[in-house]
Amino acid sequence: MKHGSIVMAYRRTPRMQQRIDATRAQIADAARRLVAAAGYAGTGVPDIARAAGISTGSIYRHFPSKAVLFQEVFQKASRHEIAAFAQAAQVPGTAPERLAGMVETFARRALQGRTLARALLVEPVGPELDADRRRFRAPYQALIEEVLSEGIAAGELVGQDPRITSICIVGAIVETLLGPLSEPSGCEQGSEEEDALVRALVAACVRTAGPLPLAPRSE
Repeated sequence: MKHGSIVMAYRRTPRMQQRIDATRAQIADAARRLVAAAGYAGTGVPDIARAAGISTGSIYRHFPSKAVLFQEVFQKASRHEIAAFAQAAQVPGTAPERLAGMVETFARRALQGRTLARALLVEPVGPELDADRRRFRAPYQALIEEVLSEGIAAGELVGQDPRITSICIVGAIVETLLGPLSEPSGCEQGSEEEDALVRALVAACVRTAGPLPLAPRSE
């Protein structure tokens, strides 16, 4: 708006910005709940609008496209999962024990919330989300690398390049879970088959880290 020769810039008040932020979070939370139940493909913008209690047009005032909204959902959900993984890394124990707890935490959470985990890990959406997936692997790798480095320094793990090993472990976790998360015939939650899968995955990742062999007992 012009007033004489002065251009008056439009500014949002703090209260107005709070309302905008709250509505944006409300939309993202509704979208996350629907994606967790039906995946990206089963979640439409009208569904999100109904779940959020707003009009479809209001969504596009906060998110220019469905793809951008799904990026927001992916990033918030991924940060939540990374926080749980980081918490598992802080549990006291030897490096192999901590690594085992981290892998089990990831696997159990993924198998408990399969639809959301499938959406976060593999469900086709678009190039933007694929780039986010690659970027969000880095925190998992960094946390594993830190535990491995501490284990090597403490003499609990064999000497190795912890960065390379962490990349291998993250890849093994994702590849192992793809089938159970993607196939209707995947092992059922809480079943013996699921428990066996988690145990085998944990054991494989700990072996990959190369724990030192137990010293022979003295006679």
